[in-house]
Amino acid sequence: MLIDTNKIISMTEANQNFSNVAREAEKYGSVVIFKNNNPKYILLDIEACKLGLPTSDERIEKAAKRKVSRAKWL
Repeated sequence: MLIDTNKIISMTEANQNFSNVAREAEKYGSVVIFKNNNPKYILLDIEACKLGLPTSDERIEKAAKRKVSRAKWL
């Protein structure tokens, strides 16, 4: 997995300065949070990812599975 170094955030920084991490996610579309020097979490900006919200008759789980199956980068 290739990760842009501008998008790497430590777990400590994420815990102490979540608003700054959220701003970085808005700026870049996503950030990768590292725990113990390994990528552990991804914080995504929904608008940047163009994820659609489920329609009223769709269950959230079904919508999430559909979106994950379409994500080729995971």
